[in-house]
Amino acid sequence: MKNTLINQGNDRILTGFILAVLTFWLFANSMMNIGPIMSKELGVAANTINIAVSLAALFAGIFIVVLGGLADSIGRAKILRLGLYLSVVGSLFIALIPSGKFAEPLLLTGRALQGLSAACIMPTSLGLLKILWEGSAQQRAISFWSMGTFGGSGLSALFAGIVATNLGWRWIFVFSVIVAVIALYLLKNLPESKKESSGKYRPDWAGILIFLVSMICLELFITKGATFGWLSVTSILLILGAMITFIIFYYYEKRSSNHFFDLSLFKNKVFSGAIICNFLMNAAAGIVIVALTLMQTAANYSAQKAGLLTLGYAVSVILFIRTGERLMRKIGARKPMVWGSLIVALATILLMQTHVMVGTYRILALVAFTLFGTGLAFFATPATTAALSNLPAEQSGAGAGIFKMASSLGAGFGIAISAGIFTAVSKSTDALEWFPNIFSGRQDNINFRLAAILALTSVLLFALLSAVVAGFKIPKDGGKIINK
Repeated sequence: MKNTLINQGNDRILTGFILAVLTFWLFANSMMNIGPIMSKELGVAANTINIAVSLAALFAGIFIVVLGGLADSIGRAKILRLGLYLSVVGSLFIALIPSGKFAEPLLLTGRALQGLSAACIMPTSLGLLKILWEGSAQQRAISFWSMGTFGGSGLSALFAGIVATNLGWRWIFVFSVIVAVIALYLLKNLPESKKESSGKYRPDWAGILIFLVSMICLELFITKGATFGWLSVTSILLILGAMITFIIFYYYEKRSSNHFFDLSLFKNKVFSGAIICNFLMNAAAGIVIVALTLMQTAANYSAQKAGLLTLGYAVSVILFIRTGERLMRKIGARKPMVWGSLIVALATILLMQTHVMVGTYRILALVAFTLFGTGLAFFATPATTAALSNLPAEQSGAGAGIFKMASSLGAGFGIAISAGIFTAVSKSTDALEWFPNIFSGRQDNINFRLAAILALTSVLLFALLSAVVAGFKIPKDGGKIINK
């Protein structure tokens, strides 16, 4: 079957895989640019929009390991199709949301379903690429798949802005449904694949539930803390709940024979370093939601005009992703990971210059997003290789699952933290008095401009910490491919 598929119809199935990953990276990610529009039209609070934006990544991160394991047991094609069905339902929930009291629960439900969809699609599509193709055909397939994920993410803000401005934001999710249906059609003859010797997969439901409660408590504390009051009883209970359940999770997983999260992998210094760096660099995704929300609220940009600022992000990440791979082959993984992190830090510093006039800031933003994409491109392949190449073959599957989990959880919490800071400070009545006579031009939007500085400071911290961790925990030749 494999050789037949390699020679016949491979482009049709590959196209189906690319469309499948785009349902998350292009369409679901679009909320980072259209949040202000949705908040106004639906009558949903900005904090709730922040939760909705990060919820998809949070659910994807939590469930990607368990659904990847389930796919190995009952069939990867089956779970991939399930992911596309979930994408259709989740997108319809959001596209058809009425304004009013039902808007909030429908929005959050739709985003959770989109996250579960991604948890189904990402591990199965990547796994099937490695099974259905071989040699140069496999490298080609993985390159196109990577362009779907990185390119889709880079274009999501621009795409969302164009559609929302010209057709309305609901059409983004209508198009997502259409793309998912086309993907299902292209993959209708996809052969089933599973591990014949893996036995029946038994998800660690107790571990998953404890971890989910911990993450949701932390998410609510980050996004709703300013509304509740940081020292209120509710906030204190949320942070205590997150800490206690995480401690319970840690000790439960240490003693469990059926791991949801194999903690023993973190005894590997290189793997743990790469995972931490991956989490921190994905947390830098908050740079997008903060900068685009700033331009729409403080400069009255349309979603389309704001999205155009991110064009360099998409172009640079696609152009330079192979550069990161080549650097890793020559000098190892550590330097490209450090350089990539520092480039993202530089991009963040440029976006923090909100005291300037909007014309100058627009130029800074165009340069910054180009650097942001370049930094991610330098970082991506070396980090993945450093994490997985230093594990024994029998642990590679579990390691890949944790690496992908770190990506999604990092993005989810990075967005939640930076957006939460932005929302809290922008509503402060004291903001105008904090830095008088520093901001050029209009003075009625200082609260938004100051909020962006403080929110982007968190992103800067994530990028700098990633550089430090990579410098100390990734060996000089980590991930380097040496020809023998």
